[in-house]
Order: sequence, then structure tokens, then C-alpha cells
Amino acid sequence: MTDRDQNPSSTHPPLPPTSEDDQFSRLRLLRSRRVGIATYKRLLTEHGTAQNALAALPEVARAAGVDNYEVCPEAVIQAELNAARAAGARLVAQGTPAYPELLDKIDDAPPFLWVTGNTDLLKRQMIALVGARNASSLGTRMARKLARDLGAAGYVIVSGLARGVDAAAHEAALATGTIAVQAGGIDILYPAENVQLAHTIADQGLRLSEQPIGLQPMARHFPARNRIISGLCRATVVVEAAAKSGSLITARDALDQGRDVFAIPGSPFDARAAGCNQLIRDGAPLVRHAQDVIDALAPLHGQPDMCDLPETPPQRPVPPKQPKSDAARNLRKTAKLHERIIARLSPAPLAEDQLIRDLAVCASEAAPALLDLEMDGKITRQSGGMLSRR
Repeated sequence: MTDRDQNPSSTHPPLPPTSEDDQFSRLRLLRSRRVGIATYKRLLTEHGTAQNALAALPEVARAAGVDNYEVCPEAVIQAELNAARAAGARLVAQGTPAYPELLDKIDDAPPFLWVTGNTDLLKRQMIALVGARNASSLGTRMARKLARDLGAAGYVIVSGLARGVDAAAHEAALATGTIAVQAGGIDILYPAENVQLAHTIADQGLRLSEQPIGLQPMARHFPARNRIISGLCRATVVVEAAAKSGSLITARDALDQGRDVFAIPGSPFDARAAGCNQLIRDGAPLVRHAQDVIDALAPLHGQPDMCDLPETPPQRPVPPKQPKSDAARNLRKTAKLHERIIARLSPAPLAEDQLIRDLAVCASEAAPALLDLEMDGKITRQSGGMLSRR
């Protein structure tokens, strides 16, 4: 009995939970050992109610070769509900009006979602923006521009709360609507540098997760998270992605779900653009700006409802100013700045002043580091104050 077992006779539970007791039992069934989404739906279809399925589960497990099987204890579910209440999270069940329509249509839609924030966003048209965690300066700028422009056109921006492209997209779309899909429990804010962003999204947008409260994210949880990102949306735009990356998993999920996939082209010499260029080679529409996405989607899905946008968008939080210091830098700080500069640059030229703004450091601090890297042959200075990575 796993997520990948035989296909159930129905892709959805027969009916949504009809009471708190029924919802409790369904959550207990889903949290039981070796019960994935396919098994959960099959058991509900075969036994009619979650209570009946729980009673039959030990015998089902025994027939599958698992002896001494025990269903998830009631105390575990009660503890999860208590923790969710403390975290300010609410449970949205599949089949209820609050459950997102497009996500409900995928074969492995999560039966339950923990949410915190504005659930009205789930009723609007959504577009996913995904990309590299170690995004270049050009990549994060493109993500911000796309998120702002698509948000202004009425779309809610969905991403995964990761560093890099995800964070840039969320930040730029706070005023118009953004949804963060988490790989772990909704109360586990990961990565650490995005904790404040996560709190801001809960206040101004929405965070959601299918995982139990308190679950620390592990590597295997991220591909499962990705299919929710794409499943919520009419389209997925890949901003930067390596040839083998989580962003390409999201793109593949979107294609499997019958959704549109778009990609931003990049330099053939930048590994972070290899996945996007591969998608374009294989037929994904090339995106130059948000209007390319809007024009492609409008004939298929119509324009998003502009009246859903807030009349007075909430103010974006102002990031704290970086402390300025002309004091001598130690070796560790210098090495860290070198790493950040290399991560921001790509083979495509970038203006030096733009790089300094993206790094949020003063010019007097950046100049020696740039000179060091240039002398080491790691970056190239071109005419017009342009920099690129070798």
C-alpha cells in the first residue's frame, strides 16, 4: 500500500467530509502507515466511510504481507490539530468549496491542505514561477519583473518559498497576491533566510502544505510539493533551471497535468539556463516578458478577473538597510562576498552598478572583491562597465 499502488476505481473520494468526526477519521486514515493518496482514495471507495476503512485496514495490510499493523493513533491526529490551531492554520478538505478547482482535477490531488493566510487567493487564476535557488542576478531580476507584471494583470503568483527565483517572485507579488507551497509542515519555515518572507506571505498572501504539522522537510518531500505548485496553476514559467533540477520536475508535472509550460531563454554557457533552453528546444514557448504569457493564455483561459485585485495593495515590507562599513574585512567575509558575486554573475554581461545593488553592499566594499576576482581570472570586465563570469 503506497502512493504508487494500483489505480483506484475513482480518482476522488465519493463525498467530502460531512462532519468534524468524519474529517478526523479521514485525516487519521491518510496519516496511517503505508497509506498514500491512491490507497486512501481506494479504501474510501471500497468501504464507504473513513471509519469503515480504518476498521478494515489491519486486514488489508495483512493481505499485503504486513503483520501486526496498527492504524494511526487518535492522539497523533489530535496533537496535529492542536499544533495547527497554535500555528493559526486551517484545514481545507478536497471536495469542499474552499479547495482549489484546478488542483482538484489532478489524479494525485492531496485530500487535505493546511493553509494560513487569505484563502480567497485560491479562487483566482494562478501562474507558477519557479527557478534556481542559486539564481543569477539576471534571473532574480527577471523573476521580480514577471511576478510584478503578471500580478498587475490579475494573476496570483505561486512558488515554493525557496531561495533565489522563488523568493524573488514571492516578494514582487506580495501586493497583488502570492501563494507559497511548502515541502514540510506549514509551521516549519524553511529555509532560514526566508522566515520573515514566510510570515509576510501569511499576512498578505497564503501559505499551504499537504504535510502534517511539524514535519521537517526532507529531499523526498520537494518533488511531491512541486506537483502541487503546478497543479494549482494554469501555467508554469521556468525562469532559470539546470538540466537536472527541481524546477524541471515542476515543469514535467505541469505537462503531465495538461498545463502550459513556458521558459526564459539563457546563455548556453550558463549551466543555470540549460534546463530552460532544453524546454524551449523541446517546444516550450519562449518568454521575453509577461505579455508573452498573458497573450498565450488569454485565448485558452480568458483574462483573470481584475476585480479580485485589492483596491489598495498592501505596502511591501522594506528590507533593512545593510550596514555600511569601511573597516578592514576579514578573510571569511571576503570569501563569502566572492561567492555571492560569482553566484550572481553569468556569462551574460551585467552592469557593475546593477550587481552592486543586487548584492546590497556599498561600492567601496564591492570594488576590492571585484578586482580580486578579475585578477584571479574568474570574472571578465567588459566595456561600458559590464561584468561577466568566465
